[in-house]
Amino acid sequence: MEKLHPIMFVGTGSDVGKSILVTGICRLLQQKGYSPAPFKAQNMSLNSFVTPDGLEIGRAQAVQAEACKIDCTTDMNPILLKPSGANKSQVVLHGKPIGDQTIKEYFLGDNKKQLFAEAKTAFHRLQKKYNPIVLEGAGSISELNLKHRDIVNMRMAEAANADVYLIADIDKGGVFASVYGSIALLEPWEKKMIKGVIINKFRGDVSLFEEGKKMLEELTQIPIMGIVPYDKDIYIEEEDSVGLHKKNKTITSKQINIAVVLLPYISNYTDFNVLEKDARTHVFYSNDPEHIAQADIIILPGSKNTIQDLIFLREKGIAKVILKAYEEQKTVIGICGGYQMLGKTIEDPWGVESDIKTIPGLGIFPISTILAKEKTTTQSNFTFKNSSEIITGYEIHMGQTTIKKKSPLTYIKDQPEGYLQGNCWGTYIHGILDHSIVIEDLLKNFSTTKTSFDYKAYKEDNYDKLATLLEENIDINSIISKMHS
Repeated sequence: MEKLHPIMFVGTGSDVGKSILVTGICRLLQQKGYSPAPFKAQNMSLNSFVTPDGLEIGRAQAVQAEACKIDCTTDMNPILLKPSGANKSQVVLHGKPIGDQTIKEYFLGDNKKQLFAEAKTAFHRLQKKYNPIVLEGAGSISELNLKHRDIVNMRMAEAANADVYLIADIDKGGVFASVYGSIALLEPWEKKMIKGVIINKFRGDVSLFEEGKKMLEELTQIPIMGIVPYDKDIYIEEEDSVGLHKKNKTITSKQINIAVVLLPYISNYTDFNVLEKDARTHVFYSNDPEHIAQADIIILPGSKNTIQDLIFLREKGIAKVILKAYEEQKTVIGICGGYQMLGKTIEDPWGVESDIKTIPGLGIFPISTILAKEKTTTQSNFTFKNSSEIITGYEIHMGQTTIKKKSPLTYIKDQPEGYLQGNCWGTYIHGILDHSIVIEDLLKNFSTTKTSFDYKAYKEDNYDKLATLLEENIDINSIISKMHS
């Protein structure tokens, strides 16, 4: 079989749409009969996913693998950084945590050579199974002070012998300066790798930018491969905290108000994507006690630093709001770190999260958690409450929870999991709210109307829509031709 050139999409900066564009290219190539796979050497994300073999990767690469119609593996994202404190991240290598480092330690330390070697090894393993590999860069390609330590942008492109395409976000403004400046700051060997530029998130009549396109091509001597319209109707899961800024912040009327507590170290807020799509609900993210108090349902989400977020709940007065909601028999649920916070105590004897050895929880559930040295990462098939229907989710947590009085919410292979107490429940299972049986149970006291929403089919439809959008607006034939050259 012909070995195709990998293709890589890099950006003039952060949040230019690289992840979503790679997702669309993956689906488009899959539709055209290729066997693509995504790759991002190093990813920083609050949202992660568990591979079928129980290892952790960035959520974006799991989404991109889904667009390729293949299972995700850690080779698609060998290095994952998960923010866990002030200027500190947990470093996950090949799906397993290897320790915490400050941003300075990570970017200026001596371990980048070894991590780069690990990333290249993962890439070459992946390349033996899939063809072509679609790589994603990170941030800007022209960070002069960091380039010599780069393991995710142009140095990775060189190692992969990839055709590189530069993405710029015209919606932010300053597209001429960002494209020209990014290319001008590249070294000669880097410039040779840039095969084209893609202008992303264009609003309005694309023909009005025709003159601008010619100007950019004359300035950079690099072809503009496409101008992609801004399309807010296409839904692709967002990975990073940038997506939180686009979400609802306050309550509304005539809908079921669901408050997701906006924790400083919130993680895996993709848990609530399906709830957000339900016409009966209004999901909003807030750390305002007054707004949270007015919600019909309160959700404590996952956290990358449960102890610090628990302290935050008390300092902001949100803890009192949650306890009052529980006393008033409102619905309060906790997922992963949020589940731990609803218990009696959280202990951290090995300093996994902080120097605080033990801290009282909110005391709603008779459970106690000890933060362990080893992280639990697993996909789960489970049943919910009294239902016999088997549904799926995944677990990612450092804590081991002891339950004094069994009142399970779910069963995993006949083993009890989580806790159910009146209208309140908690669980370690991410993705539990992706399922209609759970959502209908959650909303039963507020709505007699039932809806049926096939989230998997919905995502598949949107991958196809994104592929169509890109095929209509990018010179994909030229990109494919270069892949074969």
